[in-house]
Amino acid sequence: MKHLKKAAVAVVGGGVIGASVAYHLAINGVRNVVVLDRGSMPGAGSTSRATGGFRAQFGTAINVRLSIASREMLLRFPDDIGADPEYSPVGYLWLASSDAQLASLLAAQRSQHAEGLREAVMINPGEAASINPAVSLDGVIGGAFCPTDGYIRPMAILRGYLGAAKWLGARVQWRTDVVGMSCNANGRIEKLRTSRGEMAVDAVVNAAGPWAARLAAMAGASLPVVPLRRQVAVSRPPDVLPETTPMTIFVDDGFHFRVRDGRVMLVWPTPGAPGDPFDVSVEPEWIEAVTAKARQRVPALRDAVIKRNSCYAGLYEMSPDRHAIVGVSAECENLFFVNGSSGHGVMHAPALGRAIGEVICGFPPTLDVSELSPLRFAEGRAIEAAELL
Repeated sequence: MKHLKKAAVAVVGGGVIGASVAYHLAINGVRNVVVLDRGSMPGAGSTSRATGGFRAQFGTAINVRLSIASREMLLRFPDDIGADPEYSPVGYLWLASSDAQLASLLAAQRSQHAEGLREAVMINPGEAASINPAVSLDGVIGGAFCPTDGYIRPMAILRGYLGAAKWLGARVQWRTDVVGMSCNANGRIEKLRTSRGEMAVDAVVNAAGPWAARLAAMAGASLPVVPLRRQVAVSRPPDVLPETTPMTIFVDDGFHFRVRDGRVMLVWPTPGAPGDPFDVSVEPEWIEAVTAKARQRVPALRDAVIKRNSCYAGLYEMSPDRHAIVGVSAECENLFFVNGSSGHGVMHAPALGRAIGEVICGFPPTLDVSELSPLRFAEGRAIEAAELL
C-alpha cells in the first residue's frame, strides 16, 4: 500500500466544511494541509444533497452571528476565492397558524434584531400573500420574513474552497478512508491509518459530518453527533413557480419548499423509519404524503408531477442541542472538532472553517464561538433555546 506523506494538519472530510477548514488553514500560513475523503470526488457525501438554503433567521444569537459572518464572507467570495457562490437574497418566509408559533417567531426575531439583523420583520397574512402569492393561507395568522435570506449553491462553495486551498498548497486525497488512529501514551494522535496506508500527523480536524462520532471514537474521544435523514421530493418540469420564490416554511410541521433550476423541491422533516441511521433511501409513502401536503398548501402545485427517480435523501449531523460543536477535544489535545451543525453546515461553513482555523493557529477569534465548545455538554452549558427548524 502507498505510504502517505506527513501532514501538519489532516482534515478528515472533504465536504464544504472540511474544504473551508483547509482553505482557512492554508491562508493562515499552515503548510502541508491534507484533506482526506473516502469519496471518489467532491460532493460524494452530504454537501451535494443540501437544498441550498441560506438564512440568518435563527432563534439563538450564536447562530445569527454565524449566518451574518458567513453572509459577509459569501459576498466577498468571488474576490477572495475566485468562485461565485450564487447567493440569491430572495428571502425566507415563515408562516404561523397559532399564537404560540407567532410568539416563537417574535422571540427569535428579538435575538436577530439584537445581533443587527434589523431587516427581519413580522408580517400579517396580507403581507405573506404579497411575498408568496402561490401559497394557500388557510389557517395562517401571520409570520416572519427576512429579505436577505435566500439561496446559495453548496457545490459552488465546496469547489471554490477546494480550488483555493489547493492553490495555496493544500493537498486533497480522494478515495482515502480513515480506518484507525495510533495515539501515544498521552492520547495524542501520531498517525492515521487509512485505506491507502499510514500518515503521520501533527493535528487532525474532524470534518466527517454524519460520520464524525465514528472518527472521534478512533482516537478514544467522545462526540455526541448522530445522523438524521432528511428526504427531498423533486417536481418534474415545466416550471410552475419562479426561481425568485422565497423559501417558504410552515412552522406547525416544518413543511417547506423552494425552487431550483425550474424544479420545486419539497421537504417535510418527518421521522424516518427505524433501521440503519445512515440509510439515504427515500420512502415511497413519504413521497405520497409530502406530495399531498404540497398540493393542499400550494395550489399552483396541484398538477405538478413528482419525478420519483430524482427524489433523494441526505444526512444531517445532529448535536444534542442542535448547534455546532467547535473546538479541541477534551480527550485528545490534537483532535479538533467542527461538527454537529444540525442542518446548517453549508450555510455556516465559511464562518466555521475560519473559526477552527483560528483556534488551531492560536489566532484571536474573529467571531467568538466559545459557547460552541465541545466541553459544554459535560459542563452543563448546552444551548437551551430551541431553534426554529
